[in-house]
Amino acid sequence: MSEHLLSATGLHLSFGAIWALDGVDATLWPGEILAVVGESGSGKTTLLHVLSGRSAPDAGLVAYRDTEGVAHNVHAMPAPQLRALHRSDWGFVHQNPRDALRMEVSAGGNVGERLMAQGARHYGVIRESAIDWLRQVEISPSRIDDMPHTFSGGMLQRLQIARTLATHPRLVFMDEPTGGLDVSVQARLLDLIRTLVARLGIAVVLVTHDIAVARLLADRILVMRHGRVVEGGLTDQVLDDPQHPYTQLLVSSVLQA
Repeated sequence: MSEHLLSATGLHLSFGAIWALDGVDATLWPGEILAVVGESGSGKTTLLHVLSGRSAPDAGLVAYRDTEGVAHNVHAMPAPQLRALHRSDWGFVHQNPRDALRMEVSAGGNVGERLMAQGARHYGVIRESAIDWLRQVEISPSRIDDMPHTFSGGMLQRLQIARTLATHPRLVFMDEPTGGLDVSVQARLLDLIRTLVARLGIAVVLVTHDIAVARLLADRILVMRHGRVVEGGLTDQVLDDPQHPYTQLLVSSVLQA
Protein backbone atom coordinates (compact mmCIF):
# COMPACT_ATOMS: atom_id res chain seq x y z
CA MET A 1 0.00 0.00 0.00
CA SER A 2 1.27 3.49 -0.80
CA GLU A 3 1.99 5.95 2.00
CA HIS A 4 0.22 9.18 2.76
CA LEU A 5 1.10 12.07 0.49
CA LEU A 6 0.15 14.63 3.14
CA SER A 7 -0.69 14.15 6.80
CA ALA A 8 -1.58 16.48 9.65
CA THR A 9 -1.52 15.59 13.33
CA GLY A 10 -2.84 17.54 16.29
CA LEU A 11 -3.24 20.91 14.57
CA HIS A 12 -4.15 23.77 16.90
CA LEU A 13 -4.47 27.42 15.95
CA SER A 14 -6.25 30.16 17.84
CA PHE A 15 -7.03 33.78 17.04
CA GLY A 16 -7.35 35.33 20.45
CA ALA A 17 -10.01 33.38 22.34
CA ILE A 18 -11.30 31.71 19.17
CA TRP A 19 -10.05 28.27 18.20
CA ALA A 20 -9.77 28.13 14.41
CA LEU A 21 -8.27 24.64 14.63
CA ASP A 22 -8.73 22.50 17.72
CA GLY A 23 -6.88 19.20 17.49
CA VAL A 24 -7.34 18.50 13.79
CA ASP A 25 -5.92 15.36 12.18
CA ALA A 26 -6.09 14.76 8.44
CA THR A 27 -4.52 12.50 5.82
CA LEU A 28 -4.39 12.55 2.03
CA TRP A 29 -3.42 9.66 -0.21
CA PRO A 30 -1.79 10.02 -3.64
CA GLY A 31 -4.41 10.70 -6.32
CA GLU A 32 -7.20 11.20 -3.79
CA ILE A 33 -9.65 14.09 -3.54
CA LEU A 34 -10.38 15.06 0.07
CA ALA A 35 -13.20 17.56 0.65
CA VAL A 36 -13.32 19.71 3.78
CA VAL A 37 -16.85 20.99 4.35
CA GLY A 38 -18.60 23.16 6.90
CA GLU A 39 -20.31 26.49 7.34
CA SER A 40 -18.51 29.82 7.30
CA GLY A 41 -16.28 30.06 10.37
CA SER A 42 -15.92 26.29 10.77
CA GLY A 43 -12.15 26.43 10.24
CA LYS A 44 -12.02 24.76 6.84
CA THR A 45 -10.17 27.58 5.02
CA THR A 46 -7.79 27.97 7.96
CA LEU A 47 -7.04 24.25 7.70
CA LEU A 48 -6.33 24.61 3.98
CA HIS A 49 -3.88 27.45 4.65
CA VAL A 50 -2.11 25.49 7.37
CA LEU A 51 -1.89 22.31 5.27
CA SER A 52 -0.41 24.31 2.38
CA GLY A 53 2.13 26.08 4.56
CA ARG A 54 0.55 29.50 4.06
CA SER A 55 -0.20 29.75 7.77
CA ALA A 56 1.64 28.18 10.70
CA PRO A 57 -0.21 26.34 13.48
CA ASP A 58 0.34 27.04 17.16
CA ALA A 59 0.91 23.30 17.59
CA GLY A 60 0.85 20.15 15.50
CA LEU A 61 2.64 18.75 12.47
CA VAL A 62 2.02 18.78 8.72
CA ALA A 63 4.17 16.31 6.78
CA TYR A 64 4.53 16.07 3.01
CA ARG A 65 6.07 13.01 1.34
CA ASP A 66 8.13 13.89 -1.73
CA THR A 67 8.71 11.87 -4.89
CA GLU A 68 11.55 10.02 -3.17
CA GLY A 69 9.28 8.95 -0.33
CA VAL A 70 10.92 11.29 2.18
CA ALA A 71 8.57 13.03 4.63
CA HIS A 72 9.14 16.75 5.24
CA ASN A 73 7.80 18.92 8.04
CA VAL A 74 6.06 21.61 5.96
CA HIS A 75 6.38 24.33 8.58
CA ALA A 76 10.07 23.61 9.21
CA MET A 77 10.95 24.09 5.54
CA PRO A 78 13.07 27.12 4.67
CA ALA A 79 10.97 29.73 2.87
CA PRO A 80 12.77 29.28 -0.50
CA GLN A 81 12.15 25.52 -0.39
CA LEU A 82 8.44 26.03 0.37
CA ARG A 83 8.11 28.57 -2.46
CA ALA A 84 9.79 26.13 -4.85
CA LEU A 85 7.36 23.42 -3.74
CA HIS A 86 4.41 25.71 -4.55
CA ARG A 87 5.87 26.31 -8.03
CA SER A 88 6.38 22.64 -8.80
CA ASP A 89 4.81 19.76 -6.84
CA TRP A 90 1.98 21.87 -5.41
CA GLY A 91 -0.68 24.14 -6.83
CA PHE A 92 -3.29 26.42 -5.28
CA VAL A 93 -6.65 27.33 -6.85
CA HIS A 94 -8.21 30.40 -5.25
CA GLN A 95 -11.91 31.19 -5.05
CA ASN A 96 -11.18 34.51 -6.75
CA PRO A 97 -8.93 33.78 -9.76
CA ARG A 98 -7.68 37.38 -9.68
CA ASP A 99 -5.75 36.41 -6.55
CA ALA A 100 -3.65 34.01 -8.64
CA LEU A 101 -3.60 35.50 -12.14
CA ARG A 102 -1.58 38.46 -13.32
CA MET A 103 -4.26 40.61 -14.92
CA GLU A 104 -1.73 42.71 -16.86
CA VAL A 105 -0.26 39.60 -18.55
CA SER A 106 -1.91 37.73 -21.45
CA ALA A 107 -3.71 34.42 -20.97
CA GLY A 108 -0.83 32.54 -22.54
CA GLY A 109 1.65 34.52 -20.49
CA ASN A 110 -0.07 33.50 -17.28
CA VAL A 111 0.35 29.83 -18.15
CA GLY A 112 3.86 30.39 -19.50
CA GLU A 113 5.06 32.13 -16.33
CA ARG A 114 4.34 29.03 -14.27
CA LEU A 115 6.31 26.90 -16.75
CA MET A 116 9.20 29.37 -16.75
CA ALA A 117 9.28 29.32 -12.95
CA GLN A 118 10.05 25.62 -13.29
CA GLY A 119 12.87 26.18 -15.76
CA ALA A 120 11.24 26.25 -19.22
CA ARG A 121 13.03 28.71 -21.50
CA HIS A 122 12.20 27.90 -25.15
CA TYR A 123 9.55 30.40 -26.28
CA GLY A 124 8.03 28.12 -28.92
CA VAL A 125 7.71 25.19 -26.52
CA ILE A 126 6.21 27.39 -23.81
CA ARG A 127 3.68 28.89 -26.22
CA GLU A 128 2.65 25.48 -27.58
CA SER A 129 2.21 24.20 -24.05
CA ALA A 130 0.08 27.24 -23.17
CA ILE A 131 -2.11 26.65 -26.25
CA ASP A 132 -2.52 23.00 -25.27
CA TRP A 133 -3.56 23.94 -21.73
CA LEU A 134 -6.04 26.53 -22.94
CA ARG A 135 -7.64 23.81 -25.07
CA GLN A 136 -7.73 21.45 -22.09
CA VAL A 137 -9.68 23.97 -20.01
CA GLU A 138 -11.99 24.75 -22.94
CA ILE A 139 -10.61 28.19 -23.80
CA SER A 140 -10.10 28.86 -27.51
CA PRO A 141 -6.41 29.04 -28.47
CA SER A 142 -7.34 32.21 -30.36
CA ARG A 143 -7.60 33.89 -26.93
CA ILE A 144 -3.95 33.16 -26.04
CA ASP A 145 -2.85 36.79 -26.45
CA ASP A 146 -5.98 38.29 -24.87
CA MET A 147 -5.79 39.92 -21.45
CA PRO A 148 -7.60 38.23 -18.56
CA HIS A 149 -9.78 41.28 -17.89
CA THR A 150 -11.61 40.47 -21.15
CA PHE A 151 -12.61 37.03 -19.80
CA SER A 152 -15.81 36.05 -17.99
CA GLY A 153 -15.67 34.80 -14.39
CA GLY A 154 -15.88 31.18 -15.47
CA MET A 155 -13.14 31.63 -18.06
CA LEU A 156 -10.90 33.30 -15.46
CA GLN A 157 -11.32 30.32 -13.17
CA ARG A 158 -10.50 27.92 -16.01
CA LEU A 159 -7.43 30.01 -16.88
CA GLN A 160 -6.31 29.81 -13.25
CA ILE A 161 -6.71 26.02 -13.39
CA ALA A 162 -4.67 25.85 -16.61
CA ARG A 163 -1.92 27.93 -15.00
CA THR A 164 -1.95 25.74 -11.88
CA LEU A 165 -1.93 22.37 -13.66
CA ALA A 166 0.58 23.27 -16.38
CA THR A 167 3.48 22.03 -14.26
CA HIS A 168 1.71 18.71 -13.48
CA PRO A 169 1.65 19.15 -9.69
CA ARG A 170 1.16 16.12 -7.45
CA LEU A 171 -1.06 18.02 -5.02
CA VAL A 172 -3.48 20.91 -5.51
CA PHE A 173 -5.25 22.90 -2.81
CA MET A 174 -8.62 24.31 -3.92
CA ASP A 175 -10.46 26.99 -1.98
CA GLU A 176 -14.14 27.17 -3.03
CA PRO A 177 -13.24 26.90 -6.75
CA THR A 178 -16.88 27.29 -7.87
CA GLY A 179 -17.81 30.05 -5.44
CA GLY A 180 -19.58 33.06 -6.92
CA LEU A 181 -20.27 31.41 -10.29
CA ASP A 182 -23.66 30.83 -11.90
CA VAL A 183 -25.06 27.32 -11.49
CA SER A 184 -24.60 26.42 -15.18
CA VAL A 185 -21.01 27.69 -15.10
CA GLN A 186 -20.37 25.79 -11.86
CA ALA A 187 -21.55 22.51 -13.42
CA ARG A 188 -19.26 22.92 -16.42
CA LEU A 189 -16.29 23.81 -14.19
CA LEU A 190 -16.87 20.88 -11.84
CA ASP A 191 -16.99 18.46 -14.76
CA LEU A 192 -13.73 19.93 -16.07
CA ILE A 193 -12.01 19.67 -12.67
CA ARG A 194 -13.15 16.08 -12.22
CA THR A 195 -11.93 15.08 -15.70
CA LEU A 196 -8.51 16.77 -15.43
CA VAL A 197 -7.78 15.59 -11.89
CA ALA A 198 -8.67 11.99 -12.76
CA ARG A 199 -6.62 12.02 -15.96
CA LEU A 200 -3.56 13.56 -14.33
CA GLY A 201 -3.79 11.54 -11.10
CA ILE A 202 -3.59 14.64 -8.93
CA ALA A 203 -4.32 14.63 -5.20
CA VAL A 204 -6.61 17.46 -4.12
CA VAL A 205 -7.60 19.07 -0.84
CA LEU A 206 -10.88 20.81 -1.64
CA VAL A 207 -12.55 23.32 0.66
CA THR A 208 -16.24 23.90 -0.06
CA HIS A 209 -19.41 24.86 1.77
CA ASP A 210 -21.40 23.08 -0.95
CA ILE A 211 -22.26 19.47 -0.09
CA ALA A 212 -23.20 18.81 -3.73
CA VAL A 213 -19.70 19.81 -4.87
CA ALA A 214 -18.13 17.49 -2.30
CA ARG A 215 -20.37 14.60 -3.36
CA LEU A 216 -19.50 15.06 -7.03
CA LEU A 217 -15.73 15.42 -6.66
CA ALA A 218 -14.46 13.92 -3.42
CA ASP A 219 -13.40 10.40 -2.50
CA ARG A 220 -13.41 11.24 1.22
CA ILE A 221 -14.86 14.05 3.28
CA LEU A 222 -14.09 15.83 6.54
CA VAL A 223 -16.89 17.78 8.22
CA MET A 224 -15.70 20.70 10.35
CA ARG A 225 -17.44 22.72 13.04
CA HIS A 226 -15.89 25.27 15.40
CA GLY A 227 -12.36 24.24 14.43
CA ARG A 228 -12.89 20.52 14.95
CA VAL A 229 -13.46 17.59 12.60
CA VAL A 230 -16.80 16.19 13.78
CA GLU A 231 -17.10 13.46 11.15
CA GLY A 232 -15.04 11.94 8.35
CA GLY A 233 -14.99 9.03 5.97
CA LEU A 234 -15.89 7.98 2.45
CA THR A 235 -18.00 10.72 0.88
CA ASP A 236 -21.04 8.66 -0.05
CA GLN A 237 -20.99 6.87 3.30
CA VAL A 238 -20.87 10.09 5.31
CA LEU A 239 -23.46 11.94 3.23
CA ASP A 240 -25.88 9.01 2.85
CA ASP A 241 -25.71 8.00 6.52
CA PRO A 242 -24.44 10.96 8.56
CA GLN A 243 -23.79 10.13 12.21
CA HIS A 244 -23.06 13.51 13.79
CA PRO A 245 -26.01 15.88 14.35
CA TYR A 246 -24.16 18.72 12.62
CA THR A 247 -23.53 16.59 9.50
CA GLN A 248 -27.18 15.53 9.56
CA LEU A 249 -28.16 19.21 9.66
CA LEU A 250 -25.90 20.05 6.69
CA VAL A 251 -27.25 17.18 4.62
CA SER A 252 -30.89 17.89 5.48
CA SER A 253 -30.49 21.57 4.58
CA VAL A 254 -29.38 20.51 1.09
CA LEU A 255 -32.30 18.12 0.72
CA GLN A 256 -34.74 20.86 1.74
CA ALA A 257 -33.24 23.47 -0.57
